Amino acid sequence: MVLALWQVIVLTIWAGLSIIDQMTFTLGIGSINGIIQTGIFTGIVVGNPLLGLTVGGILQSYALGIGMYGGASIPNWSAAAIIVTALAGSADNVDPTIALIGIPVAALTVQLDVFGRFANVIFQHRGDKYAKVGNGKQIILSNRLGLFSWTISRMLPVFLALIAGPSLIQIVTNYMPAWLMNGFTIVSKIFPAVGFSILLRYLPAKKYMQYLILGFALVAWFKAPIIAVSVIGLVAAMISFNKDESQLVVETIGEGDEYDE
Repeated sequence: MVLALWQVIVLTIWAGLSIIDQMTFTLGIGSINGIIQTGIFTGIVVGNPLLGLTVGGILQSYALGIGMYGGASIPNWSAAAIIVTALAGSADNVDPTIALIGIPVAALTVQLDVFGRFANVIFQHRGDKYAKVGNGKQIILSNRLGLFSWTISRMLPVFLALIAGPSLIQIVTNYMPAWLMNGFTIVSKIFPAVGFSILLRYLPAKKYMQYLILGFALVAWFKAPIIAVSVIGLVAAMISFNKDESQLVVETIGEGDEYDE
C-alpha cells in the first residue's frame, strides 16, 4: 500500500520538528530523546502503532548513551524510526525484525548531519557581519535561519524515502545478502550493550549499586518482564529523589539557622 500524500507530509514535518525540539524546547520528540515517541506517532499515522512502538523501542536501545558531544555527528535514529515504521507499517504481515534495516538508514544520515552543519555556516557568517554593526535583530534572525539547514537535513531523507514507498523496504529485504543481514543482527545486539556501558560510565552507578543488583536479580532469577522492572525502577527513583530533596531541605534549614546565629 502506497502512503498517502498527507501521511508523507505529516511525517516529513515531524522529522524537521524533531531536530528543532532537540536544540530548543526538548519536549520529547527530539532526534535523540524522542525515538520511541517518533515510532509510536509514525505507527499511528500509518495505522500500525504496535509496530511503531516496537521499532522505536529497538532503535532507542541502539541510541542509549549517544549524544552530540562537542558537535559530533551521530546517526539519526528518529529518521530511521520514521522511515522503517512508515514503509513497513503500511504493508501486511511485517516481522518486527525489520527494525534492523534502521541501522544502515541511520548511518547514512550522518553525512546529511554534516551537510546541515556545513550549510549553517552561511547563516552564522551573516550573523557575524551584523554583529560588527551591532544589529541585534539581524543577529537573532541569522541564528533562526540556521534552523533551516538543520531541518532540511532531517526532512529530505524522510521525504524521499516515503515517496519511494513500501517497495523500497521490499527491495532492500529481497536483495540484501544473508551475510549482511546477519551482520546487522550481531550489531543490533552489540549497540544496546555499548549504550548501557556508556550510560553506566557517567551515571552515579556506584551510589545506586543496590538498584542495579535488584534489577539484575529480577530479570535473571525471577524472569520479570522489562515493564515490571521499569515500574520498580521508577518507584525506586521517586523514593531516592524525594529522599535527596528532603535531605537538601534539612541541610538548607541547618545552614540558615547557623547563619542567623
